[in-house]
Amino acid sequence: MSAKTIFIIIFTVLVTVFLMVNTDAVDFNFLFVEDVPVSKLLVIGVCVVIGFILGFLVGRPKTTVTSYDDRIDSTTTKSAPADGLSDEDRDYIR
Repeated sequence: MSAKTIFIIIFTVLVTVFLMVNTDAVDFNFLFVEDVPVSKLLVIGVCVVIGFILGFLVGRPKTTVTSYDDRIDSTTTKSAPADGLSDEDRDYIR
């Protein structure tokens, strides 16, 4: 197993134990709703799920447009080889 897999397993176990310990009810106030008794398990669980979703959306790599690169390659004429060596340098290396 890789270190990343072990870290994910340990983190998941810790979050699960933390949620199971905090099951008592708390009063929840949100905007227009006043003093609704809600389990800490539910509140913390929802916050963890929202945090994972936001972290995934922010942390994913940005997409790049590859069609622009293809257009540049098709319009550019290749007079020199891709390695950048001149014929004289090639003769010297051989």
